Amino acid sequence: MPYLIYSTSVIYLNRMRQLFTAILYSIHLHIPNLNHKHYYSYPVITAPMGLLGRRNSFLFIFFYIIFSFCVPWPFESCHLVDKTALLDFKRKVTSDPSNLLQTWTLTTDCCKSWEGIACDSNGRVVNVSRPGLASGDDFIIDTSISGSLSPSLANLSFLELLDLSNLKDLTGPIPPEFGKLSRLSYLFLDTNQLSGSIPVTFKYLYQLKKLYLSDNTLSGTIPSSIFESFVSLSELGLSANQYSGPMPSSIGNLLSLTKLDMSQNKFSGSIPESIGGLKNLAYVDLSENQLSGKIPNSIGNLSQVVLMYLNQNQLREKIPSSISGLSSLVFCRLSENQLSGSIPPSLGNLPKIQRLIFDNNKLSGKLPATLGHLVTLTDMYFSNNLLTGKIPSSFGNLQNLQTLDLSRNKLSGEIPHELVKLVSLQTLDLSFNPLGLSRIPNWFKKLKLFRLILAETGITGKLPSWLASSSLSTLDLSNNALTGKLPTWIGNMTNLSFLNLSNNAFHSSIPDEFRNLSLLMDLDLHSNRFSGNLGAIFSKNFQDPLGRYNSIDLSYNMFSGPINENIGNEPVMTSIVSLSLSQNPLTGHIPKSLGNLTSLQVIKLAENGLTGGIPTELANAKELRTILLPNNNLGGAIPAEVLNLKDLQEFNVSGNRLSGRIPPHKANIPKSAFLGNHGLCGAPLPPCKHT
Repeated sequence: MPYLIYSTSVIYLNRMRQLFTAILYSIHLHIPNLNHKHYYSYPVITAPMGLLGRRNSFLFIFFYIIFSFCVPWPFESCHLVDKTALLDFKRKVTSDPSNLLQTWTLTTDCCKSWEGIACDSNGRVVNVSRPGLASGDDFIIDTSISGSLSPSLANLSFLELLDLSNLKDLTGPIPPEFGKLSRLSYLFLDTNQLSGSIPVTFKYLYQLKKLYLSDNTLSGTIPSSIFESFVSLSELGLSANQYSGPMPSSIGNLLSLTKLDMSQNKFSGSIPESIGGLKNLAYVDLSENQLSGKIPNSIGNLSQVVLMYLNQNQLREKIPSSISGLSSLVFCRLSENQLSGSIPPSLGNLPKIQRLIFDNNKLSGKLPATLGHLVTLTDMYFSNNLLTGKIPSSFGNLQNLQTLDLSRNKLSGEIPHELVKLVSLQTLDLSFNPLGLSRIPNWFKKLKLFRLILAETGITGKLPSWLASSSLSTLDLSNNALTGKLPTWIGNMTNLSFLNLSNNAFHSSIPDEFRNLSLLMDLDLHSNRFSGNLGAIFSKNFQDPLGRYNSIDLSYNMFSGPINENIGNEPVMTSIVSLSLSQNPLTGHIPKSLGNLTSLQVIKLAENGLTGGIPTELANAKELRTILLPNNNLGGAIPAEVLNLKDLQEFNVSGNRLSGRIPPHKANIPKSAFLGNHGLCGAPLPPCKHT
């Protein structure tokens, strides 16, 4: 019986407590200027103006005194100030499709019942964690919340963690009031649509350890005073915003920093020399900005850096020799800059390096032989520079090398035989270098390559027969002087997915064995003297889902006969995006079945011998952007459906026998695209004559 009386009392008191909370919350919403400086007491009202304000003040104090003495408060541990602040944030949420805040109700205890909320022993909220992307052993949440950040969250004076990341649709500025969260250690607001600048008041967040504001639309400069205050900060994520101006030199004060990501912004000026003071830095990404000047010598002091991205900037001058001090460096990307001068030999002293990506710069001079010391290296990308001289024989020591890309330089001389020792090599790209190979070295057959790219390297003669037993997936021998027939053993290269033999001097038909290339998806044979029909190409085998064509370029050859009327119904053609058959002595009509190619974006049938009309069915290929049909013998009218394809950007039917009015169209097509058709009239040609 006593237990029953006690339980009933508890229920009653709890209900009274909930009612009182509701009354207080209602009063609070109408009373401005609550003083929240007293962390362990309830709000004290500070002289609201007018009769209504005094009446509300009286009611608030009256209820507070009565219930403080009559109701045992410990039944709800959540502090009223914190609860009010969180409910105010919820009130500013306009859409919550996954009900992330469903449990946040006025009549429940925020410390015990609200998801994403954690409190300390005094009932003060210390963690607010409601990210839009979260996962566990048996669930994945990927949702959004629309609304804005309430300044009331700044009243959570004991808050240590605030995670509202990946909510996608939070908009508006970051309230400057957040600077009052003096106990805050972790702030995650990334992947939203927040705007404005970083509040200067953030300089008061002395205890902050991790700050992520990435993937928003934040702008403005970074106040130098902020970096002067973040003495405890270990991770800083500001990427994918619109920040501008210089990187503050005060960044050197972030002595605890291990991760720095300021990529994909509009930062300008030079990289501060002070960055070399960040001795604990392990990850630095300053890529995709507008940084200029030289890479500071102090960069060599970052002995703990594992990953460094400085690509896609406007960095100039030489790579500093001090780079050898990056003794922990594994991944280094300096590509897409304007770096010049020679590659420092000291680069060969990096004991852990795996990937060097220096392509698209203005680096010159010879490749240092010391690079052969980098036995941990797996990938070397030095393409599109001004490098000269021979490939060092010491590269044969790079036992873990998987990718060697030295394309688009000025390298010359023989390829060193020592490269035969590169047992892990999968990709070799030496294209567009004046190597004067004359032939592909026979020792290449000992390499287990997947990708071999030797375009414009001086190769002559016939294809070497050892290719028949290779496991190549990509073969590019374009822009050379290869001759002879396409051998029947090409059908044995069943791993090929990309084949480019364009701009050579092959002269033969396509052998039936070509049909065996069941993984081939991209074929480029343009600018040769291939002849015969196209049957073996358009009816080849495939291994679903692989082996369906993505692109075919057979232009500037001597293929003849009609285009197969069922080309658009061939299973191997269902995914094709680009088809070019221009400059061949083809005959017959444009197949109507081409309209069945729903992925087709580019079709080029210029300067063939095609007759008949432009099939209306072509408009069924709704992805078409480019249609080039000039200099044929096409007649009839231009179908309005074709000329009004919604994505059409380039259209040319000049030099045919078309007639009638040019259909009205939205695409911006020049007059020259219709010239040479004496029967055509209407804009952009002269108006049609009335008969």
